[in-house]
Amino acid sequence: MDAASRLAAHFAQASASPSDLSDAFHDVYVPIHPNEHITAAAERADRDRVLDTGRWLIRNGTDRCSVTVGLALVAAVGTVDDIPLIQTIGLLSNRFGPLSAHALERLPGGTENLLWLADRVTGWGRVYVVEALCRLDDPIARPWLLRRACDGDFLNGYFAGGVAQTAGLHEAITGPCVDTEIIDHTGRLLLVMTYSQGMGMTLSCYPHADAVLAAHLHHLERLGPSPARFCTAAWLATSLGEHGDAGSIGPVERWQPYRDSYLALLDRDDWCKTARNALAAKDPEIVRLVETASGRQLRAFAEQ
Repeated sequence: MDAASRLAAHFAQASASPSDLSDAFHDVYVPIHPNEHITAAAERADRDRVLDTGRWLIRNGTDRCSVTVGLALVAAVGTVDDIPLIQTIGLLSNRFGPLSAHALERLPGGTENLLWLADRVTGWGRVYVVEALCRLDDPIARPWLLRRACDGDFLNGYFAGGVAQTAGLHEAITGPCVDTEIIDHTGRLLLVMTYSQGMGMTLSCYPHADAVLAAHLHHLERLGPSPARFCTAAWLATSLGEHGDAGSIGPVERWQPYRDSYLALLDRDDWCKTARNALAAKDPEIVRLVETASGRQLRAFAEQ
């Protein structure tokens, strides 16, 4: 409310310049998410003046507070002409991701513009952008959501379940045309949901968990091993067992058949050979797996 009050006072002065706001917000709380008070202040003032002020602050602001306020103004009343500016500042996504995602979501072409940003951000920024894509629920985004949403960050737990639901993962993975990108990404989605308690939908709450696990196993058996698939299968076998996150998987007895099937794959000669070759090549994911107690117990690494 303090930031909104300063904006209202600024716009009440016809002679005030955008540069007058460059140092106006250091001593007040500036939210990084959409805020009803700042939005109301923007909507009450002259639209062209609000836009000029927001654009100037984004382009010329030298501290995070003023740039955040500028982005909030553009997010409230911006036009399609502002999309390149929003996307550019959105690349600094840990701070500016929430407002950039909100701004792109409300403008025409939101899905395509969010996908551009989603391919270029990580961490918290990726959370905001992927959640916006899920809210839009546009079929155009489903190919990307099915193949590239999860990038391996722990924060993927906030949106993995939403991605699975929005993109129709259970239909895609059991359909007639499933490519390797979908299969490998499905493994990542399943794995994330085994530790997403407190963040997003967990595997135990995902209504299609059994069907997707069974389909994932079928495709792994059909495709054969790769270092990444070996790691995913190994982590899933561990996460679905007694040492997994109980709050995310629930009773381990439910998952025992799938866990046994993953372990059976990992025990095959060709899978063991692939893992050993990757370890010799110092594949970072395989190395990290071998450094764990559960990894060292696998046949592939028993003599390493």
